[in-house]
Amino acid sequence: MTIILEPGAVPLADWHAIYRGASATLSPACRPAVQRSADIVARIAERDQAVYGVNTGFGLLASIRIAPADLETLQRNLVISHAAGVGDPMPQGVLRLMMALKLASLGRGASGVRPETLDLLGAMLERGLLPVVPAQGSVGASGDLAPLAHMTATMIGVGEIDSGTGPRPAAEALAEAGLAPITLGAKEGLALLNGTQFSTAYALAGLFEAENLFAAALATGALSTEAAKGSDTPFDPRIHALRGHRGQAEVAAMLLAMMQASEIRASHREGDKRVQDPYCLRCQPQVMGAALDLLRQAATTLAIEANSVSDNPLVLGEGEVLSGGNFHAEPVAFAADMIAMALCEIGSLSERRLAMLVDPALSGLPAFLTPRPGLNSGFMIPQVTAAALVSENKQRAFPASVDSIPTSANQEDHVSMAAHGARRLMAMAENTGNVIAIELLAGAQGYDFHAPLAGNPAAQAVHKEIRQAVPGLVEDRYFHPDIAAAGAIVRSGRLREVVTANGVTIPSVLHV
Repeated sequence: MTIILEPGAVPLADWHAIYRGASATLSPACRPAVQRSADIVARIAERDQAVYGVNTGFGLLASIRIAPADLETLQRNLVISHAAGVGDPMPQGVLRLMMALKLASLGRGASGVRPETLDLLGAMLERGLLPVVPAQGSVGASGDLAPLAHMTATMIGVGEIDSGTGPRPAAEALAEAGLAPITLGAKEGLALLNGTQFSTAYALAGLFEAENLFAAALATGALSTEAAKGSDTPFDPRIHALRGHRGQAEVAAMLLAMMQASEIRASHREGDKRVQDPYCLRCQPQVMGAALDLLRQAATTLAIEANSVSDNPLVLGEGEVLSGGNFHAEPVAFAADMIAMALCEIGSLSERRLAMLVDPALSGLPAFLTPRPGLNSGFMIPQVTAAALVSENKQRAFPASVDSIPTSANQEDHVSMAAHGARRLMAMAENTGNVIAIELLAGAQGYDFHAPLAGNPAAQAVHKEIRQAVPGLVEDRYFHPDIAAAGAIVRSGRLREVVTANGVTIPSVLHV
């Protein structure tokens, strides 16, 4: 599958496909606009007038005029001096997103980059020549300079590229693919380095992971509600119509549908002495609905940002070059913080359902969900693991956007911290996925105790999905493989698929 990038009009679904492995190429329709802006920069470079980014230094050195003979050296020096990142390399899915985002942004024809420069970046993406980019070093303003510099360095034959067989010198990898390094023209290095594409790629990746986890948590929560003989009354649409929040109403409708025609629900409709369920069951629409609304708001912001021009200065069609601040990633930082909060709460509510299930006083099930408690510990320590992961996520969820530190000799005196605000989302998603995986195992175990009664067909399908991978826990066994198998199901998107196949719609984060 190849995505055709139409600059300024790429939908979230296409970015999602690229993250999951689809190839991408730039629409040829953008070439005339790209050529026009490159011609403008070429004309300016021949003049004596100083224009920032074209024939001047950068940052605090913007007042220094650079001679025409030195412009190519200026761009090369800019790239190699800014390639100062540290840490582990970017994951390849996020890296592909970053490259595609940069292609689409430059393809709008407001950056002064030549078509042949974009051709090289596009060819690298299409052929799987992925730069090795250290993931730490950006503060999310004046662009994601260090990571984008590492990407750009490979285009001039510096640094390393991984084409699937491990890192090797960039010039060697390009040559083997029939490509040659380029010499950057006026402004090109700055255009490639400046922008929010690193932060946006990580934020989008976090959003896409959250989409899967949100659906898995809803399906798992419905299974746990059945296992605990929870009530469907809190999901009555009349309750949620009086509140008015879209996400809350959609979540309630889905949970109610997951309990229709359930033999388990029918078995305790009369004579149940519990007046109200714990919040972790009763308030799922309010908590998960709020998370859904928040994620959709983040998706709206990121959909705009992904199609934006975020470098500086900008080249306008009438020949003007305007210096501004589109590189400041504050919108991305806010979106990343929202995703972080949603991930944290999705995992927190899941852990509370798990804790309820293992407590016989609350669930009415055997202690720690084992048929022989005492001799067996059952789900005692998996719940501890989930609690540890939830607390770790709470610490990570502190807003990154409220922090700032001056850089570049105070020229860049307020920064967004979007880069690490977005980068932390991958670790938070991993934690949340493992929490949901443990709850999925526990919910299925609790569901087993109600046999031969069956739940709603969609709930049965969720139960069957996990039981095909992990058998019920009769005696204690080595638990780690069970959690890994459940985690793979959670992250795969299968739970949404099996629920949908049985007539229940799980609300989507991405369809905003």
